[in-house]
Amino acid sequence: MSDEIKYKNNPLNGVGLKKVVSDLVEQYGFDILFAYLNINCFKTNASIESSVKFLKKTEWAREKVETFYMYEYKRYPRASSEQFKLPPRDRIVPDHHEAGEPAILSLEDAQRLNEKRAKKAAEFKSSSRNGGKGSYQKRSFGGGSGSSSGGGYNANRGDSKRSHSKPSESKSAYDTVDDDPWAAWKK
Repeated sequence: MSDEIKYKNNPLNGVGLKKVVSDLVEQYGFDILFAYLNINCFKTNASIESSVKFLKKTEWAREKVETFYMYEYKRYPRASSEQFKLPPRDRIVPDHHEAGEPAILSLEDAQRLNEKRAKKAAEFKSSSRNGGKGSYQKRSFGGGSGSSSGGGYNANRGDSKRSHSKPSESKSAYDTVDDDPWAAWKK
């Protein structure tokens, strides 16, 4: 019984991936789909057939496209945080929610959205390096015996490889091997 309700209240029930991609391409075109979703199948040799083939093989991209279809094309209200954790085909849309008109999207809006995402990513990255979310606790690695085998990967690696950092980035306290045991690995 719950499976019947689940499928009845999912707008993607009975809608194939080819139909989803066809509707999105007809409404927005490949340029806007690439600008918003940043999936290469909408840019390089873009066709409905090749996009469907790629999306069938790649779960994360398929879920991204299906989410875009539900919330930008069909304009359903955003899912609750509990429902948003589920893949789009498993989400249940309440009975009183109706599909709306497709959103009007432009390349300029996509550019602004991508700039906003880049800014958020940079803020997250800087807060991670400064002890915010995603920071690590210092731990002791290696045997401490001073032998070359006990030193692990970083023991034989010199600082000569550090020149690969981007010139625009400033060095932080976490860029040294002594403070961050994964610094050499991150490069």
